[in-house]
Amino acid sequence: MTRERSRRRLRRRDRNALIAASLTALSLTASGCVVVHGEREVLPAATRAEAARAVTAFTDAYNEADKTYDGSADAPYVTGALADIDSARLKAGHVNNPSGNPGHTPLALTDVRITIPEKAGWPRWFVADARGNKGGDARWVLVFTRDGLDERWQVAYLTLVAPGTLPEFEKDEDGWAEAVPAGTGELAVRPDALSKTYAAYLKSGGKTFADGRFTSGLRADRRKEAEKPGLVRQFIDEPLTHGAYAPLALRTTDGGALVFFTTHHYEKRTAYTGATVPVPNKDVRALIKGEVKQSLTMESVANEVVLDPAGGGPVRMLGRVQGLTSAQGG
Repeated sequence: MTRERSRRRLRRRDRNALIAASLTALSLTASGCVVVHGEREVLPAATRAEAARAVTAFTDAYNEADKTYDGSADAPYVTGALADIDSARLKAGHVNNPSGNPGHTPLALTDVRITIPEKAGWPRWFVADARGNKGGDARWVLVFTRDGLDERWQVAYLTLVAPGTLPEFEKDEDGWAEAVPAGTGELAVRPDALSKTYAAYLKSGGKTFADGRFTSGLRADRRKEAEKPGLVRQFIDEPLTHGAYAPLALRTTDGGALVFFTTHHYEKRTAYTGATVPVPNKDVRALIKGEVKQSLTMESVANEVVLDPAGGGPVRMLGRVQGLTSAQGG
């Protein structure tokens, strides 16, 4: 056992003692003796039963929205990047199929694994990963968050990752995981700097991220698209870190972290004089404002999940889902 892991286990024992004291204090609240402030205590973000119910509630709402293309059906159950992506998808679907989704197949999540960190303050959050009946053999990874005890659990991040790529999480003897502070300096890249760092990487490259489909591969795809005759393609990538878009990180057994974060993107396509700008598909067309004459600007949001190693080394992208949120003709 490394010295750092030993220190973390000692810290957990101290937290367990604090949790026990907190529960004792809560039992005295009815007599007016003590009031415990949950926002200050290090406690599990949810019970396992509560987390399981949240997964079921989200899946039911997601299926109803997908079947009817009615965004109000799952709007209370999504937030952050997923809310932006999902609401635009449903809006486009409704424009193209007002009576509902003719190809609807209910999402079924099986082999659900729930990882719950203990932490102080809000938001409280947990991670669920599962086998889905969509997306091939990829694992569906969802991050549920809420900002208060009286609020509903909402999914802020939804990504798909290849089976076998999720790391082992550091857990205490009771099975609770460890949330990593966004501002920690012990990782290759601070979690709260990943969005900005990735946006800069997409523009200029570098060695911060390991080669892969969503890093060097995405940059190569953009270069190929830019070389197509008759059409100029410009990209703007921006960080997105406030509120429900804030990064969330879980400690892995090797001392690193699994980190979820969000980025914001624009792609502008401009045709040469006399040419027309092709619209990629009917869903894009459904979201376009204005008339496409010489240009088309598409706005999108992406949520990413990475392995951020301890100390140094490249950050490895495990999954990325990018969705169009609006489009503007010009």
